[in-house]
Amino acid sequence: MAAADRGQPQQRQEHGVDGKDYTDPPPEPVIATSELRRWSLYRAAIAQFVATLLFFYVTVATVIGHKRSQSDACGGVGLLGIAWSFGGMIFLLV
Repeated sequence: MAAADRGQPQQRQEHGVDGKDYTDPPPEPVIATSELRRWSLYRAAIAQFVATLLFFYVTVATVIGHKRSQSDACGGVGLLGIAWSFGGMIFLLV
């Protein structure tokens, strides 16, 4: 008995051989040798390095400042200040 006879809609074969409705792009290398000659790669690497350096400098300095001010209750940033420094740096750098 056909699918139309049982009250079910017929399914058309619109997909390719693998059952996909799209074609995969051809594989490419992760990094091409031509990419190494472009300034944009080095500019992105420098920017990533500077952002990481700023992130660690500010957040580690905040933690060290909190550790040194443990004796004075009003002199440090506290745990909330550490959280704000991490969150603020992520907000600024992203």
